[in-house]
Amino acid sequence: MNNLEKIKFKTDPIVARYETKRASILEILRLLQEEYGHITTEMEREVAEYLGIAAIDVREVMTFYSLFYDKPKARTRFHVCRTLSCYLRGGREILKHIENKLGVKAGGMTEDKAFSINTVECLGACEFAPMMQVNDVKYVGPLTKEKIDEVITKLQKGSDPF
Repeated sequence: MNNLEKIKFKTDPIVARYETKRASILEILRLLQEEYGHITTEMEREVAEYLGIAAIDVREVMTFYSLFYDKPKARTRFHVCRTLSCYLRGGREILKHIENKLGVKAGGMTEDKAFSINTVECLGACEFAPMMQVNDVKYVGPLTKEKIDEVITKLQKGSDPF
């Protein structure tokens, strides 16, 4: 049994809601990631076969959206905005501060898998620049070095920084 077959009872109703199978790709990828934590190349091929599309079509969706993971993810994920508004308001310095604080560069994960840092395109909240998204859910900004230190310290202690 492949990965997709294990959740087929969830995917079939989704596909049925759309005029074309291809239109359900985002929801199916989200379900797979929810179930397994990340989406492997094998899963991408399974989705392509299931939807009757080319595997490259699934890969393009995977690489376009920053919220899909193709390898295991950290418990806490910092998605730091890298676009102009954040850059002009100190985003580069904030990113460097996070990297120094965690001892890992953007695109990486701490050895204990507690934190990862990624840069992403606009998060759509320029009025809070510089900003980041934490764990694909919480938006934090405007960021300062002090705010970063507070968030990381609370997360390391296991408390909610928000």
